[in-house]
Amino acid sequence: MDPVDALTEIAFLLERERANAFTAKAFRRAAAAVGSAPADARTDAARLARLPGVGDTTARVIREALAGDVPGYLAELREHAGVAPRASSLRGALRGDLHAHSDWSDGTTSIDSMADAAAALGHEYLALTDHSPRLRVARGLSADRLEEQLEVVAGVHREGFTLLTGIEVDILDDGALDQRDDLLDRLDVVVASAHSTLRMERRPMTRRLVAAASNPRVDVLGHVTGRLVEGARGTRPPSVFDPEPVFAACAASGVAVEINSRPERQDPPDDLIRLALDAGCLFSIDSDAHAPGQLSLLDHGAARAEALGVPADRIITTWPLDRLRAHLERTHLHHM
Repeated sequence: MDPVDALTEIAFLLERERANAFTAKAFRRAAAAVGSAPADARTDAARLARLPGVGDTTARVIREALAGDVPGYLAELREHAGVAPRASSLRGALRGDLHAHSDWSDGTTSIDSMADAAAALGHEYLALTDHSPRLRVARGLSADRLEEQLEVVAGVHREGFTLLTGIEVDILDDGALDQRDDLLDRLDVVVASAHSTLRMERRPMTRRLVAAASNPRVDVLGHVTGRLVEGARGTRPPSVFDPEPVFAACAASGVAVEINSRPERQDPPDDLIRLALDAGCLFSIDSDAHAPGQLSLLDHGAARAEALGVPADRIITTWPLDRLRAHLERTHLHHM
């Protein structure tokens, strides 16, 4: 087995399981070190073990791979990770993902790494949606940094794959968006999410979300309740708001309600997905990936959506890119 492939797959599976980010990054560093080693060193386990970025655990993986074995660590991860909890035919209908992060904000890897991973999964498109300025803990992008990122994204080209420009813009307490309007107008995809004051009282929270869902620059309403149901960050109750006017605003504006695929979020809860269905909303099944391996978390979102009877045609991430672009442009023009 090629050591680079083994190290990269281990990183991918660790990311998918939301393991410690430093551990996954260590395997990616080792893969990069081995991949850039001189050709005559690529089959010499002892030389590779001395490379900067290779430690005891990664060296063991390299030795086992060069010996022709599936490394034990990889075999264990394959057994316990990387498989959807339930088979979902809807997963095969998904063409892309409209919510993902890079190391420009709080993701762990480069824009190129995220694009490569999305293309390898067979995505037709991925929206890069790093955070907006208010979210300082996540290194949210200032206007200047966002403009710089737009130039970088314009230079990303993969055959059969498109990296869309985007942002996960914070919904401020009054429902306004945390980025300049002229920059939001230049983006392919705007995901609007609340990240602060999540315990706001029902009436102001309802007004806040309705304002965001009614904003002509918003395409997707992200993890609408903000809840956490498991994981390293602990649990957090859902925000309290009246869902009917929020979903009515989404339906009227063509804003997709995100089905966030992260297992620790499972957001919206099942009852709210049913209400959004009844309200006539569109949906977007997104990974909210912060590392390449997390792009495959779409399995979870697709399984939930299928179990709840969400029709594929109401999910904009099942649409081919040309239909998606036409919808986004038509929605924006309708509200300008």
